[in-house]
Amino acid sequence: MSLEPIVLVHGGAGDIPRERVEGKLEGVRLAATIGYRKLQETGNVLDAVEEAVRSMELDPYFNAGYGSVLTSDGNVEMEASIMNGATLRAGCVSLVNDIYHPISLARKVMKTPHNFLAGDGAMRLAEQEGIQKLEPGQLVTDYARIALEEWREGQLRGEMEYARTEIGAKNKYKDKGEFGTVGAVAIDIEGNIAVATSTGGITGKLPGRVGDTPLVGAGTYADNRVGGVSTTGHGETIMRYSLAHEILKRIEFLGQSAQEATKNSCRSMTERLIGTAGAITIDFEGRVGISFTSERMAWAYLKGNTMHYGIEQDQHLTQRV
Repeated sequence: MSLEPIVLVHGGAGDIPRERVEGKLEGVRLAATIGYRKLQETGNVLDAVEEAVRSMELDPYFNAGYGSVLTSDGNVEMEASIMNGATLRAGCVSLVNDIYHPISLARKVMKTPHNFLAGDGAMRLAEQEGIQKLEPGQLVTDYARIALEEWREGQLRGEMEYARTEIGAKNKYKDKGEFGTVGAVAIDIEGNIAVATSTGGITGKLPGRVGDTPLVGAGTYADNRVGGVSTTGHGETIMRYSLAHEILKRIEFLGQSAQEATKNSCRSMTERLIGTAGAITIDFEGRVGISFTSERMAWAYLKGNTMHYGIEQDQHLTQRV
């Protein structure tokens, strides 16, 4: 059976300010377009998701690469992962600094005998592979500096990390600020699937913190027999719930559609563990799933000559391309 190629991306979930909405929508539409064109050019789903994510790593509207948020001591520490659904091979990196494209470094890890490299080892591989290293501090944006100052002020005031809100008969906590991650999922005409995810983490995180993004099964998972998922949101919660894997198990064992599995998993996670999240999914039949329990999540996908996109809950816009 021949499938229609799709490149689906997200630009991070969280309490995204209104003034950043249009920039994020522009960015995810561009990333989906770049990834789709790469898929048409090379026929390689790994190429497609890498290029889509690279586009967002250069965009200061996203918390990845150049737009990364800062640790509590004012530095950028990034992480990323990429996975091939045909072979289940993965490349993951964490505690990466001073490079534009952690996702490309993650893909270089796939050439080694390992799945995951971090810190000095990851940076040594970057040097060996000729990945350009920037001067310290070049990735620090004004927006990230302001976000860190606001976080520090909040700590001094003793503000809670979460503010209470009501959902039906139950309570949850609403994440303050953008947790942001970027990700991409692609499927080709033969049903090959790949996933890539990249992030700068959480503003004010402790140096050395590792989130869900570089963890296979939490932030990223791809299996041609089931589907592919990239997640975003509160990393500690996603990690504990193994959100990406949970979504695919609902598809595989419960027979849920990509949309049902994505929506049910995100909601179940938030109801049980409080933190919010979002995810994008493509299943083995080329069906798309998009859902989030945070206030907003920018997403887009290109299928044929139609761009689909949105950022608000239950929003689904289209345009011809």
